[in-house]
Amino acid sequence: MRAVQVLQPTGPADVVVHDVPEPEPKPGEVLVEVRSVGISFPDLLLSKGEYQLRPEPPFTLGVDFSGVVISGDGFAPGQRVAGVAGYGNAAERVASPADTTFALPDSLSFDEGAALPMNYLTAQFALAERAGLRAGETVLVHGAAGGVGTATIQVAKGYGARTIAVVSTEEKAAVARAAGADETVLLDGFKDAVLGLTDGRGVDVVVDVVGGSVFTDSLRALGTQGRLLVVGFAAGQGIPEVKVNRLLLNNIDVRGVGWGAFAMMRPGYMQQQWAELVPMMESGVVRPPIGATYALEDFGQALLDMEERRTLGKSVVRVTAG
Repeated sequence: MRAVQVLQPTGPADVVVHDVPEPEPKPGEVLVEVRSVGISFPDLLLSKGEYQLRPEPPFTLGVDFSGVVISGDGFAPGQRVAGVAGYGNAAERVASPADTTFALPDSLSFDEGAALPMNYLTAQFALAERAGLRAGETVLVHGAAGGVGTATIQVAKGYGARTIAVVSTEEKAAVARAAGADETVLLDGFKDAVLGLTDGRGVDVVVDVVGGSVFTDSLRALGTQGRLLVVGFAAGQGIPEVKVNRLLLNNIDVRGVGWGAFAMMRPGYMQQQWAELVPMMESGVVRPPIGATYALEDFGQALLDMEERRTLGKSVVRVTAG
C-alpha cells in the first residue's frame, strides 16, 4: 500500500510516497481504510526533525485522518470514523488505537472528519479544561483563520460564548466570519479595537496560538479575572515573557495549553472530549472550514504551502475515493 514517508528529516520538499507493508492491527486497534488526511503543523516539524517526537526514519507522516472501518473491536465494518495519532496515518490503511478513533457523524464529510481531531480536541481542552469557559463570556482568538483558530471559534460558540477574531488581512477576516466569529479585528491595533468592542471592559479569554509581539497587548485586552491561554508560538519571534505584576494588578491568569501529552496519558479522555463535541457537530456549530485539497502524491507540497502561509482553513489530502 502507499504511504507518505520521511526518509531523511530534510524538510517537506523531500517527503515521498512509497509502498510499505499493510498494517497488522494488534488487540485494541482498529483497521481503517483511509479516505482523507488532515495537514497539520506537527507534520511539517516532523519532516524537518524539529518535533518533540523523533521517530527513526523512514517513518510515515499523518496526524488526523478519516476513513471506513475494515475490522476492530467496538466498531462495525463499514463504519465511518476519524482518528488521531502523533504520526503514521498518511497511508491507504492504518491500524489506529480504538481509544483515539471516533465515530464520525453522517452530517460530516470525510474531508471534514480529517480536519477535526487534533484542532477541535485542542480547542475543547483549551476552552473547557483550561479556561473554564462559561456561556456568555467573550473569547478573543488569535490566528483566527487557521485550523486551531477556526476550531476555537466554533467550539467557543458551541459553549455559548461571544467570539472576536484577530486576523492580519480582510481575506482572513472573511474566513473567520464564515467559521462563526461574531466580530473580527485586524492585528494592527487589535487591543484598542477589542476594548472598543467590549466598552472598555476587555475579554474573558484570549486564545493565543501566535505568541511573539502580540502577547503583551493580549494581556492588556483581558478583563478582570481574564485568562490568557498559551497554545503555541506561530509567529516564530521567540517565547514571550510575563511581567507578573500585570497578573496581580488585574487579577488575570496565563495558562498553558498542552493537549497532546495530557490526553495521551489519560485513557478514555479523548473519547470524553469527542462526546462533548458531537452535539456541536450535529447542530452544525462545529463544521471545519476546508481550504485546499491535495492528492496523496502532493503531501509535501501541502506542507510547503502551509509553511509559506498560502492556505486558509484546514488543508486536506485525499487518499482514496469515497
